Amino acid sequence: MPGTPEQKMANLRLAYAYQMVHPGKKLLFMGQEFAQLREWSEERELDWFLLAEEPHQQIQNWYKDLLHLYKKNKALYELDNDPKGFDWINKDDIFRSIFSFTRHSKDGKKNLLFVCNFTPVERSDYRVGVPKHKTYKLILNSDDAEFGGSGKERPVNYKSVSQECDGRPYSFAYPLPGFGVAVFRY
Repeated sequence: MPGTPEQKMANLRLAYAYQMVHPGKKLLFMGQEFAQLREWSEERELDWFLLAEEPHQQIQNWYKDLLHLYKKNKALYELDNDPKGFDWINKDDIFRSIFSFTRHSKDGKKNLLFVCNFTPVERSDYRVGVPKHKTYKLILNSDDAEFGGSGKERPVNYKSVSQECDGRPYSFAYPLPGFGVAVFRY
């Protein structure tokens, strides 16, 4: 991956999140959950010594939290093979490379909104269109310090307003970091 070591880890957090929350089955090779630097081989053990380094611990923490997110939220697996379980908010932002989408559960409760920034450029007031006029709760943020991010404080709750964005009647603004992923429950 290009960039500084911090950007590489942020980009890896983004890639893992995108894989984990998109419909379909999940697969990592051994060692990827803590960002092993060399390719896995059956001829040697994993590079467990890397876990003594903070960036590798932080990637492992991120992946662990993604697994917990997946397990705790039916919206990520209940309708995995049904088009009703996934809805793009914005898949056409070719100039900023930011994608947003929702995942839905069968009962329509505890749905999730994902905003993914595939560039190193921070968007301090990114506006995302949302399907409902309600409060969106930030439940996972790849920019948290425990995962190796900047650790900037962000509000937990975001109230949508009646302002069209992304073809949706409601929206809210969120400070989206470079290579950042934000997960909201609504």
